[in-house]
Amino acid sequence: MSSMRVILETDRMVLRQFTWDDLDLVFELDNDPEVMRYINGGEPVERSEVAEVLAWWLGYYERGDAFGFWAAFDKADDAFVGWFHFRPRREDQQREPELGYRLRSAQWGRGLATEGSQALIDRGFEHFDIDRVVAETLVVHIASRRVMEKVGMHLVRTFHAEWPVRLPGDELGDVEYAIDRDRWTSGRASGSP
Repeated sequence: MSSMRVILETDRMVLRQFTWDDLDLVFELDNDPEVMRYINGGEPVERSEVAEVLAWWLGYYERGDAFGFWAAFDKADDAFVGWFHFRPRREDQQREPELGYRLRSAQWGRGLATEGSQALIDRGFEHFDIDRVVAETLVVHIASRRVMEKVGMHLVRTFHAEWPVRLPGDELGDVEYAIDRDRWTSGRASGSP
């Protein structure tokens, strides 16, 4: 892993830039029906589609260190955990990045999504000029919502997004969570996220 640029280390993980050598890892992740249940209904994903996405992720590294998509590996055994992203949803939202994550189902329940998310939020507020971090998921995706709450985000709104395919529970809508700099600062002062 020495040739790849590490952007962040947590207690149990290393987050580093993706490379083309990671294509098989992402392809396997995106073809786990449980992982993709709330993303594409668990349908298989073509290798060419994964390659297009990976190419787009790799392009982020040319824009600087603040935003991007990062591969997460377990420090104990160097196992691929999944990925995290921290990036503006649109070009004009540089001060309001979106947090996201996708972890292998074998890694679920270990608190790694919370650990990586908290580290990215902290890094964002400590080192970059951002005002607010947002995250979205389906109303029914309780595990993802718990991660957002554990890192200090609060529910902002419920809305109905246009999904290209029907997803389990999408009729109940989506939720947006957020944490702003003031809330993050007061949480740090009180010792909570």
